[in-house]
Amino acid sequence: MSMNSVVVTGVSSGIGWGITKVLLKQGFRVFGSVRQENDAVRLQAEFGQAFTPLLFDITDEAAVRRSAAEVERLLGGESLAGLVNNAGNAVTGPLLYQPIEDFRQQLEVNLVGPLIVTQAFAPLLRSKGSRKAGRIVNISSVGGRMGVPFLGAYVAAKHGLEGISETLRRELMLFGIDVIIVAPGSIATPTWDKAESAEDKTMKTYAATPYAKALKHFIGYMVADGRKGYKPERIGEVVVTALTTASPRVRYAVVPQKLMNWTLPNLLPRRWVDRLVARQAGLRQ
Repeated sequence: MSMNSVVVTGVSSGIGWGITKVLLKQGFRVFGSVRQENDAVRLQAEFGQAFTPLLFDITDEAAVRRSAAEVERLLGGESLAGLVNNAGNAVTGPLLYQPIEDFRQQLEVNLVGPLIVTQAFAPLLRSKGSRKAGRIVNISSVGGRMGVPFLGAYVAAKHGLEGISETLRRELMLFGIDVIIVAPGSIATPTWDKAESAEDKTMKTYAATPYAKALKHFIGYMVADGRKGYKPERIGEVVVTALTTASPRVRYAVVPQKLMNWTLPNLLPRRWVDRLVARQAGLRQ
């Protein structure tokens, strides 16, 4: 069925891979974006005929538009059930010393990129005949609502993504398209291996700053905590719920130890949370 077709960005590994795996298991057809040809070949072999790889970088407008046109052709005039904006990455560093180019890159990938993809694929979500319009699911983060030391650029982008999502949800009511946020906490993905391997480069960048000791502590804590997180498939299960339930929430927070890591920090006075987070990050004097 055409309404079982979903586009997911950033599926080569991690959360995007988990989302794709669960969608396919639930009977969806998935168009998944990757940046490397070898990933496209690998995933096609792994996932089978119900998976169609799309080769583009989400910040490349022309490439995204070409892929949208190809998906439209393959749909044969039918519509998409969903668009899942998942692709993104995180760069660590204290905002006071972070190269502005690094900050801009984080906004480009985690904020501008999802809008580029949405502009290209949203027309394919519009209802055809008696069918209901598809839905957009934007993968945010706990950092979309909370400040996280040394992830300021990523946090800024995710806060922006949450604002865009709410605005789009209201604007797209004109077409019957819903917009839902899924906000993961710690997820056990290869991202943490990459963060650990990049630690030396990161520490070299900030070695001469007052934040060097705290940053090293934070990276170690972040990697250890991340590896204890949920499996990526957990996010896939929530995405399926967001796409299929009759009355989805506007936001799903998927956070391990939710009481301590999400509920209480959002209930306690902000100054208290500031002190707790600063202590955890090694930033208290």
